[in-house]
Amino acid sequence: MLTPLSRAALLQFFQEILASHLAGAPPPRVGKNAPFLVHVLARAQVSSKAFKMAAYGFLVSAPMSHTLVNALQRAFAGKSGLTARLGMLLASQLIVAPIQIFSYLACMAVINGAKSVDEVSKTVKAGFGKVIRVTWMTSPVYTVFAQQFLPTEMWVPFFTFMQFLTGTYFNTKIKRMQIEAAAKAKKDKEPKD
Repeated sequence: MLTPLSRAALLQFFQEILASHLAGAPPPRVGKNAPFLVHVLARAQVSSKAFKMAAYGFLVSAPMSHTLVNALQRAFAGKSGLTARLGMLLASQLIVAPIQIFSYLACMAVINGAKSVDEVSKTVKAGFGKVIRVTWMTSPVYTVFAQQFLPTEMWVPFFTFMQFLTGTYFNTKIKRMQIEAAAKAKKDKEPKD
């Protein structure tokens, strides 16, 4: 179990760093007297959020994915054919995906500074519909791919990687929106001639 936990932690860590680079986010601010290593890490977009994302991958995402995918495989063990594959796909989309999305959004709210249940709830409500739509468009494609071409023991790493790609997309999009909002707020603050 340590391997999938470590894999998810690394993917979440690098997802945060990659999304920061892709979005063109400024590096985290570091004090002038901070050690050299801290300055190097900041230039590489390694922030405290990247470490929090690694903790999320290790403590939440990987164990949950492992448990849900194994339960799905057990529920459909020994069943083959189109009906079983469609049933597995539907169960994945209607049961597994919503659970994963809910926990992802709730954890992201906490990582991003939500202090109350109400703030977490608002974040989940605001993002759930958008994330589930993209998941419903992409997940069936890679689920069918996994069913056709991968042995069942490779499904969890494969789904983890696909979640990495989807998560990087959403993270980059959110960071770009935050950068644009900050630039607009700064522009609105400037005195007009």
